[in-house]
Amino acid sequence: MSDVSTKLGIRATPGEVTTEWLEAVLRHAGHDVDLADFRASAVGTGQVGQNVRFELNYARGEGPGSIVGKFASDDPESRQTGIALSNYLREVRFYQELQPTLDIQTPKALFADIDPESHAFVLMMEDLAPAVQGDQIAGCGPEQAEIAMIELARLHGPRWNDPKLRQLSWLGVQDDESAAMVKGLWDSVFPGFKERYAQRLKPEHLQLVDALAERFGSYVSRGDGPLTVTHGDYRLDNMLFGGPYPVAVVDWQSPGLGTGTADAAYFMGTALEADQRRECEQALLDAYYSTLSSYDIGGYSRAECERDYIRSSFAGLVMAVIASMIVGQTPRGDEMFMAMARRSADMALDLGALESL
Repeated sequence: MSDVSTKLGIRATPGEVTTEWLEAVLRHAGHDVDLADFRASAVGTGQVGQNVRFELNYARGEGPGSIVGKFASDDPESRQTGIALSNYLREVRFYQELQPTLDIQTPKALFADIDPESHAFVLMMEDLAPAVQGDQIAGCGPEQAEIAMIELARLHGPRWNDPKLRQLSWLGVQDDESAAMVKGLWDSVFPGFKERYAQRLKPEHLQLVDALAERFGSYVSRGDGPLTVTHGDYRLDNMLFGGPYPVAVVDWQSPGLGTGTADAAYFMGTALEADQRRECEQALLDAYYSTLSSYDIGGYSRAECERDYIRSSFAGLVMAVIASMIVGQTPRGDEMFMAMARRSADMALDLGALESL
């Protein structure tokens, strides 16, 4: 832990935040201010983390009107999931070590620190209000989808096939060990998922998920394609539109070293209803690939991009199956996971993705 981190200390819950600590965070971020007091209010409906807005009143100097803090979930099951999957560690390390080398727009981090043993952490960021959070349940239209796909290429392009990424031990990598872990997780939760949600899925979607279960080992095995930084949960709930930026991407709890098109397929398969997606899918994939091609991506062709995209089209369905069973169950969570599963299943069926396995 750095000297600055030691002096500031970690405030692991919103209730531990004090006026004096917030003042120290602001000064650490370069604001010469004295803080009089603050008001805290919850933001969003995170599954594994909780976000809190701190509205600030100053006794001296000028600083931001508000900032946002991210903390571990106050639900014990969800918090334990975040610890077990190293979600909290990865998000802090992302902002400390990786974000400055990428072009994707994220909130500016004022202070981030974690205790690697207890996983107590805090992340203080700029407030992007009046930006509007995407709605995973409602979905989006082609215009917002295009903004998101272009921004995604600005994540993947800068570190495309960069061998130095393997030196980041906290960055999850697609290999045989991780594939076995994901398969074990799938095998353990899949029966419970079917028992809980079978009545909420269409027959063709149930047939697809059963077929995927039979081929799951093939799905998680990685080929020899190029690797890059991936978000791992690139969906509407983790995007803020408008405000200071056209879009800013949040929730960096599951970054990895993997296939970039997995993020693209995950987003397309969870954000758009089938009829909309069918009309704009190729144009949006073109927009993604065009921006990606502005970076040094070697000989990675548009045809290879589409091939990898099709093979990854189960990503949203897989996330819905696994995540719905390892976080605390809520009515909104159920609705969200079912929307993700339904849209992703439609996409995989449209693209004939089973044939790629």
